[in-house]
Amino acid sequence: MRLKIVQVGEPVLRQEARPLTPDEITSAEVRELIAHMRETMRDAPGVGLAAPQVGLSLQLAVIEDAEEFLKALTPEQLAERERHTVDFHVIINPKISPTGEETADFFEGCLSLAGFTAVVRRARKVRVECLDEHGRPRVIDASGWYARILQHEIDHLRGTLYIDRMRSRSFTSIENFGRYWKAKPIEEIS
Repeated sequence: MRLKIVQVGEPVLRQEARPLTPDEITSAEVRELIAHMRETMRDAPGVGLAAPQVGLSLQLAVIEDAEEFLKALTPEQLAERERHTVDFHVIINPKISPTGEETADFFEGCLSLAGFTAVVRRARKVRVECLDEHGRPRVIDASGWYARILQHEIDHLRGTLYIDRMRSRSFTSIENFGRYWKAKPIEEIS
């Protein structure tokens, strides 16, 4: 079942989401929610979806950067973004911290801000401590595009949107991004 993705202006997108309890994590309702979020993310299509984006103030997100998304990019674009496939997984009640001081700028979009994109500076490497969909502890060390996805989705759980972090002069429609900026290296844009 595809869920409705709420758009910017919905109060749930600006709230701190609440952690899930161990009983909730293993419940049939949360298993069903995860399955619906996975379907919704893939159908959108997107690389991540947080529970607040479907109207639920819960610290839960699904993530997957499928091979099909990478096929449209040149080897140079993949290298610039440090992008590779990321298998489907769930993060629950995450804690995130940067590892190192390096940052990277790149365009981000959001399923809850349909039709727009902007340059956002993010930590190049992060560590995420969370629970998986079975309630088991997990530590994720990520870099590049995967680190960006994790930061973006965890921001949603804190009531933060990429527009709060964007370089405001880079804000553009997806149409104009494709027309003017898509093929340019980020150094040329910055």
